[in-house]
Amino acid sequence: MIGTVEPVRLSDAAMDAPRLPLPGLVLALATCAMLTLAGLELTSALATLLVWAGSLWLVRSEPPPSREDRNGVGLSRDAMGDLFEYSETPVLITEGDRVIIANHSARGLLGTHILGQDARMALRQPEAVRLLDRSADGTAVVRGLARRNDIWRINRKKLDGKLAVIELVNKTAEADIARAHTDFVANASHELRTPLASIIGYVETLREDVDNLDPGIADRFLATIQREGRRLQDLVSDLMSLSRIEAEKHDAPSARVDLRKLVEAAARDGAGSDRWDRLDIEGSGEFHVRGDEQQLEQLVRNLVDNALKYGDPDQPVTVRLHPRGDNRVRLTVTDRGEGIAAEHVPHLTRRFYRTDPGRSRASGGTGLGLAIVKHIVERHRGRLDIDSKLGEGTRVTVTLPLDNATAD
Repeated sequence: MIGTVEPVRLSDAAMDAPRLPLPGLVLALATCAMLTLAGLELTSALATLLVWAGSLWLVRSEPPPSREDRNGVGLSRDAMGDLFEYSETPVLITEGDRVIIANHSARGLLGTHILGQDARMALRQPEAVRLLDRSADGTAVVRGLARRNDIWRINRKKLDGKLAVIELVNKTAEADIARAHTDFVANASHELRTPLASIIGYVETLREDVDNLDPGIADRFLATIQREGRRLQDLVSDLMSLSRIEAEKHDAPSARVDLRKLVEAAARDGAGSDRWDRLDIEGSGEFHVRGDEQQLEQLVRNLVDNALKYGDPDQPVTVRLHPRGDNRVRLTVTDRGEGIAAEHVPHLTRRFYRTDPGRSRASGGTGLGLAIVKHIVERHRGRLDIDSKLGEGTRVTVTLPLDNATAD
């Protein structure tokens, strides 16, 4: 019985190897044999054979890569497009002035219509146009490329031929952070300078006329110095608290906290002995959360203190703790005061923001209470909501995830 003969498969290396020019070699051998018969020395005939064979080999070998291939410019447009398509940075490839490739991020930023369009029309900004008109590589910073106040750095690198790569780097977040830091330093300096100026002024007055100053007036001056000193102390304390909370905001708290007991104790502490009778604490049951006990106590104290300061002194402040579904707990602090105009509500958690600066400073506020509350809530993976109506009062709601694990 005759078996099936398997076809012989050459390896990839064997298939890719250059084939010998057999017809040329046969012709070379025949020619050398004829030269030998004609009387040429054997060594000369062999030398001629070697030179001929070498030239035939070079003819059959692959040509060296071109300069374009070595530099990568010889890639097809599809290959170049695939290379940049999923980069988070917007990238354009231009040929001359025309956009021939725009990756996914660039199309999302500038629109799909930019393909085939003049790059100067696509970018529009004068700084970008001047960069594209230059023959050399370069960088430009433009504003308002996609939105009104955004900031972009445009990097352009020319390739061989008429091709160029344009990279768009978003610098808006960096600029916003730098501006926020500048505003914070300016506001903090102003808030610190105000009580310091008051303290220094009253001390200088006391020292100038210390022998003839009426005791009653001196006592009023000293009371003002004491009040401004405490305000300065509170401001520095709040600034330090805010700095610590921001430094820890990416670290999720791990301690298991009994929220009901903490809220009751912190609320009474925030009210103090002279205001605790205005508190109306509602809610029962056990609510455990993963949290930082010190920060949660500060959160409750700040909310209760704000509500008692700005609420109607003849009306109670309600502190309520109740479940929100199966996995969350909600803390609400409600006052019955004048309320806050709607245009102010979105800005209440900004540092040093005050709806009534004079009233806030007179009541001893630092302007940082709700900013601290916001950062504590964010660190505890919760949510902060503020609702207010003029003439009815303000309600602040903090929603936190419950820790349903069994206590150790």
